[in-house]
Amino acid sequence: MKTLLASLFLMGAMTLSAQSAGKAAGELPGNRSALSVRSSQYPRISAGHRASFKIKAPEAKRVQIDLGRKYDMVKDAEGYWTCTTDSLGPGFHYYFLIVDGVPVADPASESFFGCGVMASGIEIPYPEGDTRFALADVPHGEIRMKRYFSKTANDWRRMFVYTPPCYEKSTAAYPVLYLQHGGGEDERGWSQQGLTDIIMDNLIARKEAVPMIIVMLDGNSKDFNSELFNDCIPLVEKTYRVKTGRASRALAGLSMGGIQTLNACITHPEYFSYIGVFSSGWWAQSRHGMPAHDTEKYYEKLKAHKDEFNQGFKQFWFSMGGEEDIAYRNCQIMLKRFDEIGIRYTYFETPGGHTWPVWRESLYRFAQLLFK
Repeated sequence: MKTLLASLFLMGAMTLSAQSAGKAAGELPGNRSALSVRSSQYPRISAGHRASFKIKAPEAKRVQIDLGRKYDMVKDAEGYWTCTTDSLGPGFHYYFLIVDGVPVADPASESFFGCGVMASGIEIPYPEGDTRFALADVPHGEIRMKRYFSKTANDWRRMFVYTPPCYEKSTAAYPVLYLQHGGGEDERGWSQQGLTDIIMDNLIARKEAVPMIIVMLDGNSKDFNSELFNDCIPLVEKTYRVKTGRASRALAGLSMGGIQTLNACITHPEYFSYIGVFSSGWWAQSRHGMPAHDTEKYYEKLKAHKDEFNQGFKQFWFSMGGEEDIAYRNCQIMLKRFDEIGIRYTYFETPGGHTWPVWRESLYRFAQLLFK
């Protein structure tokens, strides 16, 4: 433990000394990551979207970078550990330092709640000309944090709410998308890792999406349906200028949030006309450490009310991050059951696996279909 604490202390010092160390060693590779903390020169992104890391931890025995794949770092005579990755896909990626076997957040980079802990994040640039996820000179909306007392949780909770650029200068009411994060994340995910406001501002400026309010809830609830229907929707409709009624509500979520979306929209289809399920599907089989889910009751309801669901859902939209997506098999098995029942849906697939670049792309495409 003493060795680990000393290593972490020295890694923090790297934030202040990286620039001078880099100059002493010669020209630094590429450009600072957009998520490097102030004054830190690492991580850096170089040609080919390779990421370089440099950490000072002279007492550590072994240091690695974990980006889903582990990279061994090499130590020099001054106690600096360095490595450069292979080419990384564009967009946001979680990563960890592993110091003598212990995964920790990199003090040189911004941290985000993901994987159930505070993890480091790195942003790999999108191809030149792809400005969909970039801050632009367009009118900007706002993301507000709203605290509320949840009767379901018997505790204080919070939501993040995106209001479009026209909201403050208008008296109009707007439709609402309720947007859920995945497991190991919370209500911050879509606003920080997901870039929801940037995506929506750009779409609205190009008139490719209807101005809407987006509500990002904490899905870590003992009863998500109760939290959504009894606490959150009434609060949103009381607090913000929103249109009410099924035609003006959408519900979407990624991974765990996708399952919550499926469960909520099938038990209460009268609430929503637009459904988005990203990188998700009911478990085809029970998993170790995961409770068994009675999904047959949902299939039975879909079968018994097939025409009502097909007519009521203007969009029943599914996306998947290719075969490498950990939810791919579950989703394919579920959609095959939908085909057998006769449930209509739209399916979109993009490479990237079970990651935020896939979910940003999913929101970008799904948002353009809403409330039209």
